[in-house]
Amino acid sequence: MKVIYEDNHLLVVEKPINVPMQADSSKDEDLLNMAKAYIKEKYQKPGDVYLGLVHRLDRPVGGVCVFARTSKAASRLSTQIAQHSFKKQYLAVVEDNGLDQSGHFEDLLLKDGTTNTVRVDPKGKKAILDYEVLKRKDGLALVKVDLKTGRSHQIRVQFASRGFPLWGDQRYNKKAIAGQQIALWSHLIEFDHPTTKERMSFSCDIDRYPFDI
Repeated sequence: MKVIYEDNHLLVVEKPINVPMQADSSKDEDLLNMAKAYIKEKYQKPGDVYLGLVHRLDRPVGGVCVFARTSKAASRLSTQIAQHSFKKQYLAVVEDNGLDQSGHFEDLLLKDGTTNTVRVDPKGKKAILDYEVLKRKDGLALVKVDLKTGRSHQIRVQFASRGFPLWGDQRYNKKAIAGQQIALWSHLIEFDHPTTKERMSFSCDIDRYPFDI
């Protein structure tokens, strides 16, 4: 876990790929407990350490994310997410089957908790994103995605449902080969500081395979 920024209210880190955000049935080490251990050791905190999980990244996805160090900060960041003033930008590599240079996707997405999959369904919740193609090569496209809502598996499903599945996506890309790493990365987050109200922006660049197309 790489620490990008910290103060008394926030902890911004780079999430490693294939690490769960919080403890799950796999019993694998998770980012929330890693971050709590970091705070506890650095500041010699007794007892349990409070750290608020305000947004999530899918387990296979890496990149920048923020934790709240106080309940007030958690509440104010959650409000920004609900009001769509918390900006989340991703980089993804998709199958380029005639993808437009830029676009706007709106869908209703429904999650099936028994299979942990998501599909486009009229009974679902609204999901919105904008994207721009940055580069094309060998039937693939590197896209920058501005996420307007935060639905589970949103980017993966919205692109796959239109015939542009993410490279290496074991769940939604039928052409993915076992063991491939999904090409989805949390590149940038931007929000108002929960106490100072200063607009803050944090980014995590990635220059390694499979994004090097």
